[in-house]
Amino acid sequence: MRGSMGDHTQQFDEMFDAGGNTRPAYTDYCRWYNEQNPALLRRKNSEADESFRRTGITFNVYGEDEAEERLIPFDMVPRIITAGEWRRLTRGIEQRVRALNAFLYDLYHRQEIIRAGRVPERLFRQNAAWLPNMVGMTPPGGIYTHIVGIDLVRTGPDDFFVLEDNARTPSGVSYMLENRETMMAMFPDVFSRVAVESVSNYPRRLARSLAACAPPAFSASGGAKPMVAVLTPGIYNSAYFEHAFLADQMGAELVEGSDLRVVDGRVQMRTTRGYTPIDVLYRRVDDDYLDPLTFEPDSVLGVPGIMDVYRAGGITIANAPGTGVSDDKAIYSFMPEIVEFYTGEKPLLPNVETWRCADSDSLAYVLDNIADLVVKEVHGSGGYGMLIGPTATKKEIREFRAKLEANPENYIAQPTLALSTCPIYTNKGLAPRHVDLRPYVLVSPEGIDITPGGLTRVALKKGSLVVNSSQGGGTKDTWVLKD
Repeated sequence: MRGSMGDHTQQFDEMFDAGGNTRPAYTDYCRWYNEQNPALLRRKNSEADESFRRTGITFNVYGEDEAEERLIPFDMVPRIITAGEWRRLTRGIEQRVRALNAFLYDLYHRQEIIRAGRVPERLFRQNAAWLPNMVGMTPPGGIYTHIVGIDLVRTGPDDFFVLEDNARTPSGVSYMLENRETMMAMFPDVFSRVAVESVSNYPRRLARSLAACAPPAFSASGGAKPMVAVLTPGIYNSAYFEHAFLADQMGAELVEGSDLRVVDGRVQMRTTRGYTPIDVLYRRVDDDYLDPLTFEPDSVLGVPGIMDVYRAGGITIANAPGTGVSDDKAIYSFMPEIVEFYTGEKPLLPNVETWRCADSDSLAYVLDNIADLVVKEVHGSGGYGMLIGPTATKKEIREFRAKLEANPENYIAQPTLALSTCPIYTNKGLAPRHVDLRPYVLVSPEGIDITPGGLTRVALKKGSLVVNSSQGGGTKDTWVLKD
């Protein structure tokens, strides 16, 4: 293929082996790529950015005076996963998601895992995402985690690790869909050469999965099909594009808190014909702002009284309030024990080795080796609140060391992984960049449904390990090959 790929020996390159030969997953794509006119590829690359700008696929960055609304860069070289690799991944993802749901049920009921001494009680008692008013409450269908994003990283041919669990409100699925639509519009001929699993039916699968989680009140009302709505904080939210996009694609209502009120024991939506009951609310509003009568009293984003309706079985809230406790990075460090406790099986997808700084021996090790480690806040997200030791300055390391010593419970540490690379397109040819993968999982009483693909995030800066869009990362279309 055109363009130098640099050194193949340092990290696992997903497209080329150590000798520069194309790996089997990319054979058909590389053959197609080499037939393309370089001038056409350059033009298509520019067109992709313009298409995203026209569509309005942006995200907001808070706290910055300039460029509050940014375009997420899109790279037109796909990330390709074989059918066999995907089968192995889905088995591990299903196992993990089943364990997460069982763990949340247990935490809010008998807490058997704590009685058994497998997870310390302090981890959730001191956790702001833990909701005491969910204790004893079983969501409709017993589902806490209706939509889950499991962040995966790769370090070798068969070496995939879970980097993070996103069970609160995983975002980014609209970019997965738009990336595929853009690729199909720009290069329709490549899809006749390479057999790729579809992701475009995700909104339909999401709508079906949410409808299957309808509460008992829906069955009692005898409705034809459940009324599903997406609750957004509004147009100034960083993910508003995704909220509107998903509602439109699902054929669901897009609502704000001011559109809803509790009437006759049901959460109802204001329409031109009066109020209509909502059965399932896919909320993109944080727990704290969901109900001013239960949580943050000054919130204008939620619905006063919705938690009372929820507890009475009058509405399904997806994801369930209180699921955020499982996103905690200190809880993450116990996931191998959690998976084994609830499934009776060893984890099929391993965690990244993690040191809990709350433990004095682990803290001592982290302080001694901080320049070689990645240190993260247990509640942090989006690439914020973390230190990447090998690329940090002496001043940054000194400041982070002070934070660790002052509040060790707030941090975990992990080794600096040799993340796999996948090429990005540049005007000088292809260049390797680090990637991760977020597959999207739907959970309902009917089962677990994993869309074949997901969102590949890519660190566009040479050598960078941070793929988050808020930190300058971009996205790629993710192809899972058909058998």
